[in-house]
Amino acid sequence: MRKVVVDTNVVVSSALSSGGKPAVIMNLCYSGAFQFFCTTEIMGEYRRVLSYDRLNIAPGTQSGILDAVEEIAILIEPAASTIPLPDETDRIFYDTAKETGATLITGNAKHYPEEDFIMTPSRFLEGLK
Repeated sequence: MRKVVVDTNVVVSSALSSGGKPAVIMNLCYSGAFQFFCTTEIMGEYRRVLSYDRLNIAPGTQSGILDAVEEIAILIEPAASTIPLPDETDRIFYDTAKETGATLITGNAKHYPEEDFIMTPSRFLEGLK
């Protein structure tokens, strides 16, 4: 079974547009198509960002996403890497994917080194065909 780690921007995009590629990916995750790896820190970031007033995501949608993720998530606590990253808040996603052998799905690939396991939603979905 394919393993995934999903960056916050993909989770948020799925909440904002039910017809986009991030929503397709999240629905596949919810259906059990992949092993979904997460950490308590990642869950906290999902919770924090989904609740931003400026995103105007309904509380019911927020809780629905968080409940679904909590149900499918395999929680780990990865060892911290030392690879340089432009944004240190992205390290937890990188380290979780690296440690579990998962694909990191992100809309911000420029925040990470160019590695085969880091993919945009489009590239990830293309690889499923």
